[in-house]
Amino acid sequence: MAPAPALYATTAVDAIRTPSGLTVTFHDVVTDAPGLGLAYRFRFVAPDLDPAADYVTTEADLVWLCHAFALPRLAEIGPAPDRIMISLADRPVPFGETAPEAVQFFEAYALQGTECVWQGF
Repeated sequence: MAPAPALYATTAVDAIRTPSGLTVTFHDVVTDAPGLGLAYRFRFVAPDLDPAADYVTTEADLVWLCHAFALPRLAEIGPAPDRIMISLADRPVPFGETAPEAVQFFEAYALQGTECVWQGF
């Protein structure tokens, strides 16, 4: 049986302004070791996230959050992961639960040196 995901809170953070101007707050980090290796899921909340948001703009914010927020905090959490997931939602959603009413975006990145390299799902 696979171990349950672990939840971590990193250092408290004020609101974060992304390159698109969206204000987000850090929610938590979920860690686990799925079949493809150790993954850290950095989860953010943006109450003003628009369901009709331009995906190109949103994706740019996700990769920016990976570089500017996730990478500098990896050492606080544990060993280097094989994969970093960035999620952005308009409300907190308990990990592993469905929330059809929530607006959510996700991306997966491989850690290559000091870079987040897009992996796609």
